[in-house]
Amino acid sequence: MTSRGTFSDEPLSPAGRLFIDPKTDVVIHCIAVSKNPIDLDVAKTALKSSVMVQHPRFCSLLVRDENGFEHWRRTELDIDRHFIVIKNRLNKSGKFVGENETQGFDDDDGDGDGEGAVNQYVADLSVSSPLSMDKPLWELHLLKAHNCVVFRIHHALGDGFSLMSMLMAGSEKVDVPAAVPPIKTEGIKSGKRRDWFWLLSLLWGVFKMVRYTLVFVLEFVVRSLFVCDRKTVISGGEGIEFWPRKLATAKFLLEDMKEVKRAIPNTTINDVLLAMVSSGLSRYLEHRTPNALHEGLRLTGVAMVNVRANPRLQELSKVMEKNSKARWGNKFGATLIPVFHHKGGNNPLQYLKRAKVMNDKKKHSMEAYFTCKIRDLVMTLLGPKYVCLFYYKLLCNTTFTISNFVGPLEHITLAGHPVSNIKFNTSSLPQAISMHMLSYAGRVEMQLLVAKDIIPDPEFLAKCFQDALLEMKMAAIATNKA
Repeated sequence: MTSRGTFSDEPLSPAGRLFIDPKTDVVIHCIAVSKNPIDLDVAKTALKSSVMVQHPRFCSLLVRDENGFEHWRRTELDIDRHFIVIKNRLNKSGKFVGENETQGFDDDDGDGDGEGAVNQYVADLSVSSPLSMDKPLWELHLLKAHNCVVFRIHHALGDGFSLMSMLMAGSEKVDVPAAVPPIKTEGIKSGKRRDWFWLLSLLWGVFKMVRYTLVFVLEFVVRSLFVCDRKTVISGGEGIEFWPRKLATAKFLLEDMKEVKRAIPNTTINDVLLAMVSSGLSRYLEHRTPNALHEGLRLTGVAMVNVRANPRLQELSKVMEKNSKARWGNKFGATLIPVFHHKGGNNPLQYLKRAKVMNDKKKHSMEAYFTCKIRDLVMTLLGPKYVCLFYYKLLCNTTFTISNFVGPLEHITLAGHPVSNIKFNTSSLPQAISMHMLSYAGRVEMQLLVAKDIIPDPEFLAKCFQDALLEMKMAAIATNKA
C-alpha cells in the first residue's frame, strides 16, 4: 500500500524491511491445540479484549511513502477480517472432507486432533497464502474439527522473543506452582593468586572472543557470497521456496534431553539439539544415499540469535518500555551452525562432544552481534535490496534453517481453553528443510518443513531425530551409572 507518510507513522526497522522483500518474505505460524472443543463466540470475545489486538503492531497497516520507505500506520481493527473459521475436517492431504467422510483422516497421534492433517494445512499455507497488505499483517485460523488454532503473524511485526512474550501475556497457567526458594551462594574469596588467575582468564577470554569473532564473521560473509555446501539429496537452492511443502513433527521429552546433557559436564540443551540434528541428518542421508557421502561432510545451517542486552524472556509490559533492554521488534543476528556427516559408531555421545566444542566456540564469539550491525549498516547505506539479496544468497548456499525457543514451563490456557501442545514454523525458504523447536510443559516438538519433491518422507526424517536422541539417552544412562 503506497501513501504519503505522516508524522504519526512509525518507520519500519531494518530487520523488518528484510522480511517484507519478496525474496525473504517470512510469515510465522504458531499452532496451538486445545484439549477441549473450541467455542467460537468465546474465542472471538477473548481475542477482542486480548493484549494482542491492543498492541500497536497488530492494529497498524504497513504503508510505503512516496520515497519507497515503509511505515506502520494505525488503523481501526476489524476482527472479522482476521478471524478465519474452518468448520470441516481435513484429511492427511490438507483437503476438506465431508461430515460423513473419514477416509484419509489422520488420527494416529492419539490426541484426536489429526496432527498430520493440520500439518499439511499449515504446509500449504507456507507456500501459497501470503498475508494481505490491506489489513494488519496477521490472521487467526480456527480449525474447529481439530480443536486447533493457527496464528499467522508476519515476521516484520516481531521476532520469536517478542511473540513469545505476547503469548505468555495472553495466557494463564493451569496450575500455579509453589514459589521456588532462593538458592544461597557463597562469595568468592579474594587473594592475589586468585586476582592474577582472574586477570589471565579475562585476557584469554578476550583473545578467544576476538579470534572467533573474526573467523566466524569472515566465514559468514564468504559463505553468503561465494562458498556453497556440497549438493546432497536434501539441498535446496534458488526458487525452492516456491515448491510444495510437507510438514512433520518430531517429538521429544525434555527430561530425555536433560539425561543426555548430564553425560558430559557443562553441556547445554542447545548442545544436545545440535548433536541430535547432526546424528539425525547423518542417519537420513545414509538411508537415502548409502555410502555415497564421505565421512565428515559439512552441512551448514542458519540460526537467528537474539542480540538483546537482556536475552531472557520478559513480561510484555517490560518488552514495550521505550528504553527496555529487551525491546519489542526484530532484534537478532544470524549465525552459521555447521554439522558434520558421520556414519553410526559405537559411541553416540561423540555427536554431543563435537556439538559442544562447536557451540563453545560460538558462545565465545560475537558473530550474531556483528552480523546484526553489518545488516543494519548495509540497509542504511545501500537499501533493503542488497541486504535481501545477501541473505537470500546465504540461504541458497546453506542446507537448513534451525531455531529453538523455550516455551511455557507449565500447561497454559488461551481464552479459557486448556492447551495440549504448541508448535511453530515459518513460511517456506530457499532451503529444502527448516527445523523449529519449541518446548512446552516438559515436552519438546520440532516442526520439520520440507520441500516434498526433495524430501518426500519427512515423517521418516522426524523418526531419525527421535531415534538419535533415544540412542544418545541410552549411552548417557550407561555413562551416568558408571
